Amino acid sequence: MAEKQSSRLLEFEKPIFELEQKLEEMRHLDSDGGAENLSKSIKSMEKRVHELRASIYQNLTRWQRVQIARHPDRPYTMDHIDGLTEGFIEFHGDRLFGDDPAMIGGFATFKGSKFGYRDRTVMIVGQQKGRNTKMRKYRRFGMPNPEGYRKALRLMKMAAKFNKPVITLLDTPGAFPGLEAEERGQAQAIAMNLFEMARLPVPIIVNLIGDGASGGALGIGVGDRILMMENAWYSVISPESCSSILWHSWDFKEEAARALKLTAADLIQLGIIDEIVSEPLGGAHHDPAVAIQSLGKAIASNLSDIEGYSTKKLLKERLAKFDSMGAFAEE
Repeated sequence: MAEKQSSRLLEFEKPIFELEQKLEEMRHLDSDGGAENLSKSIKSMEKRVHELRASIYQNLTRWQRVQIARHPDRPYTMDHIDGLTEGFIEFHGDRLFGDDPAMIGGFATFKGSKFGYRDRTVMIVGQQKGRNTKMRKYRRFGMPNPEGYRKALRLMKMAAKFNKPVITLLDTPGAFPGLEAEERGQAQAIAMNLFEMARLPVPIIVNLIGDGASGGALGIGVGDRILMMENAWYSVISPESCSSILWHSWDFKEEAARALKLTAADLIQLGIIDEIVSEPLGGAHHDPAVAIQSLGKAIASNLSDIEGYSTKKLLKERLAKFDSMGAFAEE
């Protein structure tokens, strides 16, 4: 069990794991009823573990947050759907080419009553990664093809038809880069989603829950509120790809991550996102249920804020939100 846990540790987490192992050994010795009372030593060690954990996780670098966002035990889109909704009915196909398992979506009942809101039907759409080798291959690691984005748009238009809000969950290394994706119009599919989401006449709550890379994430990322998990990241390019372009090597990915300013703390300062959703100490994978509940509270709060908006006000504020991003100077 310890070997399995150790294999999933990130490099900067190893000092914590080593101290925890020593603490467990001390507890085991103490429980054997030896002559020496280890209670004081155990309390001292527990304090050291707590202080080290807090010190490391409260001072994470941008690259370390990227690593946490990619942790294999982090809750994925289906985990959030299971935790936040009930009665999920998945829809398939884009009605043009086929179905894309990397993009999932359908109607569900958002359990808002758990978060001081109300239960209501929503359309929920997101990228889904796989938990094992077979599923990762099937879902292409959460990298959608054009038919995935067209399916997402079809579902969002269905939500508008029935006047239901849309919740999107962004978690992708990027749109699928294969030749067949380009042949079927990857760029056009993403561009069409941006255009149509900008004028969709129902509330859209966008949630960044893990990887948020490039147009692959942005293709379902236009909305009235953009929420971001504390250890997620969002950027036009991944640190590794940025490093390979600028330095012709992946060795400078940490420098690239710093320059890209891709963390939630960076993006809220830049006005790209609206709210940071807190995670358990160490990341969502340490306590997925708590992380999912935190996101549920944030979604409920933001849905409550905008549900009374008229369509005119909703679209006006959505457009103003994205128009205000960035900086420019006129001469």
